[in-house]
Amino acid sequence: MLVPTLTMGGIAFGLLLLGYFRGKGEYLTGMKSALTLTVDILPLLFFAFIVAGMVQVLLPNEVVSKWVGQESGFRGIMVGAAAGGLTPGGPFVSLPIAVGFLHAGASIGTMVAFLTAWSLWAFSRLPMEVGIMGWKFTAIRLACTCFFPPVAGFIAQTFFSGSKLIESI
Repeated sequence: MLVPTLTMGGIAFGLLLLGYFRGKGEYLTGMKSALTLTVDILPLLFFAFIVAGMVQVLLPNEVVSKWVGQESGFRGIMVGAAAGGLTPGGPFVSLPIAVGFLHAGASIGTMVAFLTAWSLWAFSRLPMEVGIMGWKFTAIRLACTCFFPPVAGFIAQTFFSGSKLIESI
């Protein structure tokens, strides 16, 4: 987390200086916008991290192993994909949940399927998509992407199940 944090800090500081030296007060507007965004997102982050932490300590290892662990096989990949499609919110919600499950013993294939389905399926956004794009477009999009999360999970499970990346999270 140190390298991404330092990188974002450097970019933010550089943009702050750029706004300051332009002399038109943009840096103040940018800081106000950042504060508003922080106030809006902080509660969501707080609760997402609680969910991630509780997943790690409240779900028995046997349950995690049975449903989304290495032993769950293709069923676990499908459970992960379904859970990902049903998970509402942005990356502030889904990524902490995925990390919590990885720490609790979920397999890499299941979590790849989870995040891929969260990105492609996003059932919580379907009403808006149907309303804006129409039901035909939405049906075509879902039909064209429905197989990606399980396939991505299967590929990850097949080729990376022995990966040590899980320990470094």
